Amino acid sequence: MNDIGSLQDERDAAVRGWSALADGRTSTRRFTDSPVPDEWIAYMLQEARRAPSGANLQPGEFIRIDGAARQKLSDRLVEMYRSGAPRNEDYSYFPIPMPMTLRRRQVAAAQALYGALGAARDDQEARRKQFERNFRFFDAPVALVVTIDARMGSGCYMDLGMCLYGFMLAAAARGLGSCAIGALASYPGVVREVLGLDAGQSIVCGLSIGYADPSAPENMVRTVRRDVSDYLRVIR
Repeated sequence: MNDIGSLQDERDAAVRGWSALADGRTSTRRFTDSPVPDEWIAYMLQEARRAPSGANLQPGEFIRIDGAARQKLSDRLVEMYRSGAPRNEDYSYFPIPMPMTLRRRQVAAAQALYGALGAARDDQEARRKQFERNFRFFDAPVALVVTIDARMGSGCYMDLGMCLYGFMLAAAARGLGSCAIGALASYPGVVREVLGLDAGQSIVCGLSIGYADPSAPENMVRTVRRDVSDYLRVIR
């Protein structure tokens, strides 16, 4: 009985730990200057790679950028954004056209972020400056670019997405914040050019890792998730 009780206690603790990680994870958009141990990145990626993968293909690559390469990439992306250059992602992220039900969620998320920052709807300059921070990886200590072999099928994006989520949860388990940056895929040609990648590498997103600034209002934002009854069906 003692062994059974001990096992149950371990399971209960594991469930509480998992729930805390899942409920506490959110997009971090401002970081402290505290460095992240280099070896942690490799450990977190190893853990993330345990995510399910069809035929064990393990799609996707993670490129850490720093120093002059990071500065050059951010500067070029900001330049493209400010010039009004059309976005030309390697893959389709949002549905076209966006259904109104989804558009409402998109608008609500934007309102939550810009509202926390005090950027009014008509304050386009404040909103532009905040959006530009995507291209600077929100000044996080660790910046990564995520790519995938262009020959991979749509299902491989799903596998890579599970790996990305595992990576962010591994970061959260170590007390780190993270933010996946879809905007980084807006100008894939620039990313490939600056980083010397060949045309066969599709740009998926950026990823910021570091210690969250607890005083930043943008880090207090919690978007509303759909109720389970809205998307779970039981057919018998």
